[in-house]
Amino acid sequence: MKRCWIILVFCLCVSGLGAQTTRKIRELEQQRKELRQQISESETLLQSTEKDVKSQLDNLALLTGQIDERKKYIAMIEHDVQAIQLEVDRLGVELKRLQADLKDKQKKYEESVKYMYRNKSVQEKLMFIFSADNLSQMYRRLRYVREYADYQRLQGLQLQRKQKQVIDKKVTLVASRQAKEDLLKQGEEEKLKLEKQEGEKKTLLTALQKKQRSIQAEINRKRRSADKLNAQIDRLIEQEIEAARKRAEAEKKRKAEEARRKAAADAARKKAETGEKAGETTAASTGKEKAEQMDIYKVDLDERRLSGSFERNKGALPVPITGPYVVVGHYGQYQVMKNVRLDNKGMDIKGKPGAYARAVFDGEVSAVFQYNGLTNVLVRHGSYISVYCNLSSVRVKKGSLVRTRDIIGEVSTDKSGNAVLHFQLRKETVKLNPEQWIRL
Repeated sequence: MKRCWIILVFCLCVSGLGAQTTRKIRELEQQRKELRQQISESETLLQSTEKDVKSQLDNLALLTGQIDERKKYIAMIEHDVQAIQLEVDRLGVELKRLQADLKDKQKKYEESVKYMYRNKSVQEKLMFIFSADNLSQMYRRLRYVREYADYQRLQGLQLQRKQKQVIDKKVTLVASRQAKEDLLKQGEEEKLKLEKQEGEKKTLLTALQKKQRSIQAEINRKRRSADKLNAQIDRLIEQEIEAARKRAEAEKKRKAEEARRKAAADAARKKAETGEKAGETTAASTGKEKAEQMDIYKVDLDERRLSGSFERNKGALPVPITGPYVVVGHYGQYQVMKNVRLDNKGMDIKGKPGAYARAVFDGEVSAVFQYNGLTNVLVRHGSYISVYCNLSSVRVKKGSLVRTRDIIGEVSTDKSGNAVLHFQLRKETVKLNPEQWIRL
């Protein structure tokens, strides 16, 4: 009976390994499917056919973003191929072990069948039992005959199960190898597409190099506009921090005054009961109040909780734009082309015309302001602030409470069909790299 249980557990473990392998391949496929879908959708974004410098720079940014996405996809394919190869190797080792076990069980079963054949007659079994010297020995021989018959049946069942395990393992191995071959083929196709895109980028760069003066003028215009926008954002954030500090101070004073009054009331009651002076208690309370005065800005308890939740979601925040998108401007300083560098305080995300900006986390709208005829929104998440710029219209106002993925407003679309959301992330006045916080 114990042997039966061991075999059953072993069979379940082996079948579980096969299912685990299939599940892993499906998970890898799902991850690739999401990125492949994003690439496919991003290819539908409009590229201007205009030859002016601004349009060509926009196309260069879009093409660069698409190339980055395709490189990421190819890297994912190569990683998955390696993972599947490890599975194939493991399955191969497992199959060899199962085949060796099957061969051993076939041999044992064959020996037991031969033995039973030589001793197959009922008369021989009875003679074996009744030839015992005593009753105890007769009982042991009877039990032996029964157990050996059970053992033979068990050997047959084991053999059948082992044969099924070998067959199933071969099927899983073949499926894994086929998945690997399909991935390799897909990877080659993506590399050809990447080469084509890089060729287009090279051609575009060559055309732009001939317009160096115009390019520099356009870059300088963008930089001046960005500097003014950032200065306004910085000023509003400083105002928000100062307002929060004053609210915290007012709340601190209110609680201190409440504590002072309570202490005075307690002292008066104690004086009435014991005859002691209330002045000493009041003086002690005043000293304690001075020691607890707040010297620096601190958020209240609810804000600290919200900040903690925000921090725990680093790398998992949703993309702040609806529909297909491409990152066309990265955070920090980076080179667009030779002698042309940009310094971005956030990130630029291009979507389809009509795309909406959406909140990346629960929070409260702390500011809505205009710049160059467009609307910009600041949302406070405790100590963190998210910034949504270049909106043609908004659905929120100052003081509005928003939830994760709530619509903030519609992203403005320029005459060339570009709908680009400029997104920033701050921790109080410190600028953060949004790409480290968003699940791209």
